[in-house]
Amino acid sequence: MRDNDFEAVFDPHALPRAVSAIGTELVSGGFESEPHVHRQAQLILTTRGLVTCDVAKGLWLVPPHCALWIPGGMKHSVRAVGGVELYILFVDPDLANELPAECCTVGMTPLRRELVIEVSRLPPLYDCDGPTGRLIQTMLDQLATAPVERLHLPLPTDSRLRRIADALTADPSNRATIGEWARLVAMSERTLFRLILKETGMSFGRWRQQFQIMLALERLTEGDAVQAVAFDLGYESASAFITMFKKVLGEPPGKYLAARRSQVTTEGTG
Repeated sequence: MRDNDFEAVFDPHALPRAVSAIGTELVSGGFESEPHVHRQAQLILTTRGLVTCDVAKGLWLVPPHCALWIPGGMKHSVRAVGGVELYILFVDPDLANELPAECCTVGMTPLRRELVIEVSRLPPLYDCDGPTGRLIQTMLDQLATAPVERLHLPLPTDSRLRRIADALTADPSNRATIGEWARLVAMSERTLFRLILKETGMSFGRWRQQFQIMLALERLTEGDAVQAVAFDLGYESASAFITMFKKVLGEPPGKYLAARRSQVTTEGTG
């Protein structure tokens, strides 16, 4: 299924329900949508594959153990890598008061995932009262307590910083210093440091580190070896890359991914 087909068969704006959802499997080489806006808040959950979203001046990664929460009215585009299975939930703003006011990636326990999946299986004009209403309220209560994951890469809007971002995308192993980047874009090192901090909320080193985490998770989720990813990102050894990964996400890559795969497996066999 292509993204325009997906939009054609499900229009949340046309349904007289405050909460609606759809699940689908995309077996093609993935898809990419044009930037668009929904009045409703939106949750994008993947149970297989990897999805990235460009929203709120940032790039958000949605691996299988997470979901992306997008408040209503935010322009965003979506890209899926390879074959994916995903569920998209739409929530009327009046019911989203207890949910995050900002775009964020949230952790999904098996219970939270199963609740979203169950809601996606409801008929379009489901009964709002009784068991169905309680099911939806339980789902919203669970989502309101979901922890925020650090899978966000702020994207600068300044054209000079975009040049740096594009260069790092083309060659993520580039280890140029901030002074070298400053000379490349014809700025002083101090000015570049301040501009990066203003536009991303991070130092240059922290921003580049987060950039590498995003690339690494995408590669690792697709099955690439840790050592290959480490070398492609410019690390002299796999251990140096593992140390950085653990510092940012709290666990080494193998343990981090195994725990998330275990969550998905538990859900599928529960």
